[in-house]
Amino acid sequence: MAMILLVDDEPDIRILTRMMLEKAGHSVVEAVNGDQGLKMLKNNRPDLILLDVMMPGMKGWKVCEKIKADKKNRDIPVVMFTIRSSEDSVKKSYECGADAHINKPFEIKELLDTIERLLK
Repeated sequence: MAMILLVDDEPDIRILTRMMLEKAGHSVVEAVNGDQGLKMLKNNRPDLILLDVMMPGMKGWKVCEKIKADKKNRDIPVVMFTIRSSEDSVKKSYECGADAHINKPFEIKELLDTIERLLK
């Protein structure tokens, strides 16, 4: 299946999400913040990125902008994965270049369906 980069500062969210993704057959690499996620892109090319918005330091929207501005990485699907569920937050996710926006708490079926759709 796919290699997914999961960028989230919450350890419990990373553990739960990793377990669900691995059970579905995906491999997962993790980053605890946006800077670490961007550094990991230099050595790893994931098939998809799950990116939290609210993290210490650089917010996920800024990380997404940087990913999409990089010719080498702009075609990697980015899913904003966040508790920020307002209409403005969803709009901002798409404005920064995200390919999808999933609200936390999330339904595993929605997450897996979104990943499958973006990987096709």
